[in-house]
Amino acid sequence: MSAEQVPRRQVVTGVPRGTRRPPGHAPARSEISEQTTLGTTYVRSLMRSQLRAALYALGTLALLVGSLPLLFALPAALGGSPGSPEPFVWAALGVVVYPVMWLIARWYVRRAERNERDFSRLVEGR
Repeated sequence: MSAEQVPRRQVVTGVPRGTRRPPGHAPARSEISEQTTLGTTYVRSLMRSQLRAALYALGTLALLVGSLPLLFALPAALGGSPGSPEPFVWAALGVVVYPVMWLIARWYVRRAERNERDFSRLVEGR
């Protein structure tokens, strides 16, 4: 090259930021379907959030059911007859335990649906 010939500079440009993606283009979806490391990370994140919700629900349920023997021993400790089925036990089971179990199940289902909805928004690119 002589002093008169100056090398031409090359300009590298990308897609302008204001343009929209073509329809059907979802990078997360392609990452998942191609089973790349990023796609695996997306799926593991969903699985982790679902597992976390399930463990919270299970732990709460275990505390509820695990405390029942203590709750049933309470009337006997307060002077009731230990052998007879007392209305307190049935009231505790029917009025306290089942509604709380229903609330735990409802919370878990709503949490799982929200996790899936957030994941599908991520995959669809919305």
